[in-house]
Amino acid sequence: MDLSGEAWRAPVDRSRDARREPGPINLQRYQFTPAYAGIATLFGLPLCLNQDDLRAGAVDVAVLGAPVDMSLGHRGAAFGPRGIRADERVLAHSPEMLVSDSTRVHPFEVLTVVDYGDAPVDPLSIENSMEPIRAMVREIAEVGAVPIVLGGDHSILWPNAAALADVYGPGKVGVVHFDAHPDCANDLVGHLASHGTPIRRLIDDEHIPGRNFIQIGLRSAVAPDDALFEWMRENGLRTHFMAEIDRRGFHTVLEQAISEALDGPEYLYLSLDIDVLDPAFAPGTGTPEPPGLTNRELLPAIRRICHETPVVGMEVVEVAPHLDPGYTTTMNARRAIFEALTGLAMRRLQLPGPAYLHPDVGGPAPG
Repeated sequence: MDLSGEAWRAPVDRSRDARREPGPINLQRYQFTPAYAGIATLFGLPLCLNQDDLRAGAVDVAVLGAPVDMSLGHRGAAFGPRGIRADERVLAHSPEMLVSDSTRVHPFEVLTVVDYGDAPVDPLSIENSMEPIRAMVREIAEVGAVPIVLGGDHSILWPNAAALADVYGPGKVGVVHFDAHPDCANDLVGHLASHGTPIRRLIDDEHIPGRNFIQIGLRSAVAPDDALFEWMRENGLRTHFMAEIDRRGFHTVLEQAISEALDGPEYLYLSLDIDVLDPAFAPGTGTPEPPGLTNRELLPAIRRICHETPVVGMEVVEVAPHLDPGYTTTMNARRAIFEALTGLAMRRLQLPGPAYLHPDVGGPAPG
């Protein structure tokens, strides 16, 4: 095997492979496969390998892994895609068995969802990995499907959101950003591509205007410093710190954030750094910050945003399975993706908002 040059992104020669018709490939051999058996795709979904497969399958949502952690400083997030796909803690994970407990929507009956494998990454260079990730996200968006990207560290926000701006147009995509950290520094110890700088790259490259970033959950003791805080103000970022959430209440802040997200952009990208959750709910991450959101706050918010706003892509980043002894972090990451898929299905079904719950499980409305 030649490991020189760009072997990490060179396609395997498949000229001798058996020919097949384009379309999703179901990797499940048996009618019932326990969650801990078989080949791991997210929720046991079929696999697509190229745009022809996506088109032939009329795919609505494609899950892509971006296994990078060279920019984090704490290694382990590169195993996030594998961990999120494989670490199911229930007996079965067949998509057709899954139903939202809050809305009674079966997202996999409404949407055609597939796993798209992983983007090529250079294991020794975060800079080299950015463009290939961007190209793979663009492949999904170009056929009209919604990419859901599994990180990896938060550097991938740069190529992910830029790819959607490539497809939908610069200035037309906004970002709803759940995170404990602002991620808009100019550089991290001299590196422009890092998990702390993707928003600066997107704004400086004019892919996404500063006012189209809606940030929720910031609370770090080290960032933003005074200079970065001033830069955020000057560039119009709309940021909701945990201090505001504590004072005004999460639901009030979420209502404002949804209103802000719809103020300007035609489309939205949802960026979830798992460390927005309190470490009690997400210990498996490289930069935990107490005190954070609970999963009872975050998960319905993800569903609402995907239901009530024009979300065209999503990422879940900074999951580090080796730091996750109880599988709590991967479990919440998977559930966040399921809630997003439920919200997208609710939007397809044109269910009413805001904060829709099925009447049989939601009880009487307040007041």
